[in-house]
Amino acid sequence: MEKDAKIFVVGNEVMAGSALLRRLNDNGFTNLVIRTSSELDLTNQKMVGDFFADEKPDYVFLTGAKVGGILANSCYPAEFIYDNIQSQTNVIHSAWKCGVKKLFFLASSCIYPKDCQQPMKEEYLMSGKLEPTSEPYAIAKIAGIRMCQSYNSQYGTSYISVVPADLYGPDDDFDPETSHVLPALIRKIHEAKVNNAAEVVVWGTGTPRRECLYVDDLADACVFLMNNYNESAMVNVGSGGDLSIKQMALLIRDVVGFKGEVVFDDSKPDGTPRKLLDNSKITKLGWSPKISSEKGIRQTYHWYKSQLKPKMSAEVHR
Repeated sequence: MEKDAKIFVVGNEVMAGSALLRRLNDNGFTNLVIRTSSELDLTNQKMVGDFFADEKPDYVFLTGAKVGGILANSCYPAEFIYDNIQSQTNVIHSAWKCGVKKLFFLASSCIYPKDCQQPMKEEYLMSGKLEPTSEPYAIAKIAGIRMCQSYNSQYGTSYISVVPADLYGPDDDFDPETSHVLPALIRKIHEAKVNNAAEVVVWGTGTPRRECLYVDDLADACVFLMNNYNESAMVNVGSGGDLSIKQMALLIRDVVGFKGEVVFDDSKPDGTPRKLLDNSKITKLGWSPKISSEKGIRQTYHWYKSQLKPKMSAEVHR
């Protein structure tokens, strides 16, 4: 990407997009197009089309999506499939119509089968049944990948699709009803510490394993791939290792400083047994993650606490 190129980051308000904006700024890219969801409704085809016709961005990072954990996916399956398919379709098609040089589509590891062979290679896509609790979201992301590949094939575009491990970090969603497992555990264990609780109850058996990628590592990979990768075949971006939910909860307990017990409720769903990405494709290109799980969790917890301080101060002064 040229340093003066016009770059549109879709989803700049959410975790992946905000991290990407920081990385682009750090790397000297200054011609960045920023729109909030209130300014640009991505589900509105005409609005998105008019925006692209007016702005004519050179490069597009499609990082925004409606995301959530098991509970959110179970409660809002229609929203997860409609909002994501509609938004990504409008962006990808409008990018083609206005001649965007290159587009980056951020998918999700949910696209792989529930009982997928581990670690998950890119070619395992659609080789088995999806995890039921996240199927609508996964189908939307698979549609986005196939759309990018189809436009490349028919129109000669340069659209790349990237599959990240579960993301976490600053600007994450910590709402217990909509968040992924790691931020949900950070909030739950922090509140247990503040309330001097004797225990924290975690959904499931604690045995499923999750690979988590610190969002600043993803942002670094996004810029790297936009500059160094031009194939239609999707590429995984992972941290290179995973933790069981139990290991994750205990690590977070240590970081938070909670002294109580972590108890697992096996009457609740576990979700996919394991999601570990095969990272070999991107590492062969010359990229590797830099932030360990412990460091990433510590930085995320520090950010989470910093967001609580204004609210806590206001409550004290009321």
